[in-house]
Amino acid sequence: MTGAHVSARGWGWRYATRHAWAARGLDLDVAPGERMLLTGLSGSGKSTLLHALAGVLGGDDEGESEGVLTIDGHEPHAARGRSGLVLQDPDTQAVMHRVGDDVAFGCENLGLPRDEIWDRVREALELVGLDVPLDHSTSALSGGQKQRLALAGALAMRPGVLLLDEPTANLDPAGVEEVVAAVARVVEATGATLLVVEHRVEAWRGVIDREVRLGPITTQSIPPGPAGRGGASGVLSAESTALCSGEPLLEARDLHVGRMAGQSVAGPIDLDVRPGEVLGITGPNGAGKSTLGRTLAGLLPPVSGRVEAANALRDGAKPHPIRWQSRQLLTRIGTVLQSPDHQLLASTVRAELEVGPRALGLPDDKIARRSDELLERLRLDHLGAANPHTLSGGEKRRLTVAAMLATRPRICVLDEPTFGQDPQTWREMVGIIDGLRREGIAVVAITHDLDLLETLGARELALAGRA
Repeated sequence: MTGAHVSARGWGWRYATRHAWAARGLDLDVAPGERMLLTGLSGSGKSTLLHALAGVLGGDDEGESEGVLTIDGHEPHAARGRSGLVLQDPDTQAVMHRVGDDVAFGCENLGLPRDEIWDRVREALELVGLDVPLDHSTSALSGGQKQRLALAGALAMRPGVLLLDEPTANLDPAGVEEVVAAVARVVEATGATLLVVEHRVEAWRGVIDREVRLGPITTQSIPPGPAGRGGASGVLSAESTALCSGEPLLEARDLHVGRMAGQSVAGPIDLDVRPGEVLGITGPNGAGKSTLGRTLAGLLPPVSGRVEAANALRDGAKPHPIRWQSRQLLTRIGTVLQSPDHQLLASTVRAELEVGPRALGLPDDKIARRSDELLERLRLDHLGAANPHTLSGGEKRRLTVAAMLATRPRICVLDEPTFGQDPQTWREMVGIIDGLRREGIAVVAITHDLDLLETLGARELALAGRA
């Protein structure tokens, strides 16, 4: 395997449903074997560039391109197998049930001989440090293991350039270390060119050679500097005191949670959700954080124990949120799922914000005012007519938060609210959550982002996970 040469000259891409270009005027030169970190504001075109290099942006019916983008002098779609792409969500990348089959999938699509495929599978798994049997279930892997599996699948095709799109965004600290260490081993052993899009800059300091920041029009090389969120601790006052008062809006007692009846992944859990408080739910990947969040939000039934809403939240509804109708949930408990794509329903950003209010039967003028306010507040006003699926990961996250806020719920359950956010939009998201609690709204934040919890003065519930 040899590293590929990546070149962009005046390159740009515009989605068919967008007036603005997702990326434009990009000039970039990446030498064979170079290890580059791509940073920049949310929506600056980082993921678009990686997807273009991977040849997955689509044809003329999905958008238009300008300029030149090449891998070893060839257009990406003609350099089949020369690039390997790893995305940010570990749970959406496994395509087969068994580890060996999953790593072999890309090689099979390249039409390689069977014996060569399995030699490559074993070699790739060894390089990424994933020491499990070939018939091991992919669903039984931890988040960090799933990302190393995805890396092995890309590596088995022996690409000249590895493209990593926020590969640690949804991982706990141990998973981050696993993935970064695996990538370091891979590029050292193979000489592959590396392009990483990541907001967790500090995690990659010992791996990268150069950092390039993408701006709205051009790129600018900047030296690696100190990590951090640009003064995160200064977002709120030094004394970020809890504003909770009154009786809990929601309480859980002796609660066991799980995705399947009778199969608990976490518990027993006792907790209260109070108005004006941020409750942070933390723990390693696989500990049951998202499952607990969905159970509190009335989207999953408890395996055992109970979740019960106070009279102030029920207002005539049944005591248990799982028995509420969707319309009853809208104004009581709002939820933002970990993967934004799983809850995007409309064909435009503005229409997405209108889904909840229209379900409540609000008049058109009130819906318009709420939508305008949220588009401006979440810095999405220039994207009102865009298809939500063409947004960047950070923009999609802000859109799902805005859509939840459109129905004015009393409790907000946010699963990884800061993932995919650059330092500026991270601070803005912190400010939004702080504003919610100051309005007396209860916020449950499921997160690996301890900076977020510290800045908000949140109360933490740490799930230990299963041994």
